[in-house]
Amino acid sequence: MANEENKVAVDEGIQVVAFKLRDEEYGVSILNVQEIRNLTDITRVPFSANFIKGVINLRGSVLPVIDLKTRLGLEQTPYTEKTRIVTVTVDDVHVGMLVDAVTEVITIDSKPVDTKKAINNRENMHFLKGIGNMDGRLIIMLNLEEIIGIPKDGK
Repeated sequence: MANEENKVAVDEGIQVVAFKLRDEEYGVSILNVQEIRNLTDITRVPFSANFIKGVINLRGSVLPVIDLKTRLGLEQTPYTEKTRIVTVTVDDVHVGMLVDAVTEVITIDSKPVDTKKAINNRENMHFLKGIGNMDGRLIIMLNLEEIIGIPKDGK
């Protein structure tokens, strides 16, 4: 019985980089985050998807930057001194995501709350993995594969 209790104590959460979009707190696994950068000049790319803000030069490489509020269908707000570009990697795809502010690295329960009951807009539900809980603080977990647009099964 003591071994069972120890196992639960060790496997009680996942580390997440939490950030703000408007007034809500979102998160992604720390394993996907490469770095957090201050807002820099973003070069617009003609004919790109509406949620692609542009590209930045990251140590000699071109990195696309996603406007996360546009991608999630949220109303825009002005950039501030707290606006950040969170660079993430998913399946060897590297992108930056514009966020209003990075709050902290936290540990949340490893089993996020089911979002089906909380979301009315089924169209954009695929962008969310669930809602994490840390001492009553709710963190909306994002599905980076869907946000970035990585095709399933290589299609």
